[in-house]
Amino acid sequence: MPSKTSKKGPVAPLPGIPKEIIDQFVNGPMTAEAVNAASMAFKKALIERALGAELSHHLGYPPGAEKPADADNHRNGASGKTILTDEGPLRIDVPRDRHGRFAPILIPKHERRFTGFDDKIIAMYARGMTMREIQGFLLEQYGTEVSPEFISTVTDAVMAEVTAWQARPLESMYPVVFFDALRVKIREDAVVKNKAIYLALGILPDGTRDILGLWIEGTEGAKFWMKVFNDLKTRGCNDILIAVTDGLKGMGEALAIAYPATTLQTCIVHLIRNSLDYAGWKVRKALAAAIKPIYTAPSAQAAEAELEAFAQGAWGQRFPTVAASWRRAWSKVIPFFAFPPEVRRVIYTTNAIESVNARLRKIIKTRGHFSSDEAATKLIWLALRNITADWGRAANHWKTAMNQFAIFYEERFTGAVA
Repeated sequence: MPSKTSKKGPVAPLPGIPKEIIDQFVNGPMTAEAVNAASMAFKKALIERALGAELSHHLGYPPGAEKPADADNHRNGASGKTILTDEGPLRIDVPRDRHGRFAPILIPKHERRFTGFDDKIIAMYARGMTMREIQGFLLEQYGTEVSPEFISTVTDAVMAEVTAWQARPLESMYPVVFFDALRVKIREDAVVKNKAIYLALGILPDGTRDILGLWIEGTEGAKFWMKVFNDLKTRGCNDILIAVTDGLKGMGEALAIAYPATTLQTCIVHLIRNSLDYAGWKVRKALAAAIKPIYTAPSAQAAEAELEAFAQGAWGQRFPTVAASWRRAWSKVIPFFAFPPEVRRVIYTTNAIESVNARLRKIIKTRGHFSSDEAATKLIWLALRNITADWGRAANHWKTAMNQFAIFYEERFTGAVA
């Protein structure tokens, strides 16, 4: 998945490829021939890496590892082979084993056309297909029978990319970062546990979006959030202007230590939804209209007066729990009223990250549980790579909001985009 950069950079990184690797290919303007040559070189590296993963599966141990005592076979160099791809012929090195029994599935012996089974497997896995479903599809469509172990080996090969993505450098400042979580079941110590996968979605100074990272944890609290914020700081994120969330436990305490100048804002839409949960469907529209003067007030003082008026009015008397829920969250609501309408429009809701989580839930809903944290991370990352592939545009209304950020935060914003 791409790591978005400012407009000063020469190119935007491709999905799943760190910017540093792209910079090695692109040192200036490139011709169409140069782009094709770079693409072929990268494809060659990916194919050879995938074949290496297949050989590791065949031998039962990875390169550089100590050979198991019962293993009677080992690596034996590589042989050259020219294959046909959609872009033209490509010379690759196919790894060999000492006994000559290694039969690659990605590019079978005597096969000269690259069919890309590894790409197909990874694409199907990223869309939530189970091992059994992938096996059935390959058998039905290509007459090729593969084992669950082989599918696991192929998908495990992307973990190096996941690790690089998790450690990639970040922007020094993000105007807005949304935090949210989705619950999944993961096996740990022979017990299936409920864990949360936390995502951070950052809005860059130019208005584009980027998933900054994902973290898996069984319980949330200040200690966990300190780990998240320290991770962001280590990777170069020195400032967050506004953090938007929905009451994640311990975040406020950790944020005050890691990013003391950051404004923590609760999601207004979540508060509205929670308020409507107290009412039946027939009266929800009317209740929503009664609540609206609170969050559309021009100032914190006016909003507090509207909340008191609501509590004393007919709707507040009928649903006293609504006013109580707003009062409990009030300290994290009132920062909202200090901002101009253009900024309010950006931080009003966490829908940007909730829509990502909604798509992730569709992908993982067919799974009973994940075998490990790594298995969950692998699938979520592959799914995110697909979800964010078309994230090239700035958020709606960003230009007007950008001007307000520059006025409201002055050097903290303008210094980062200069």
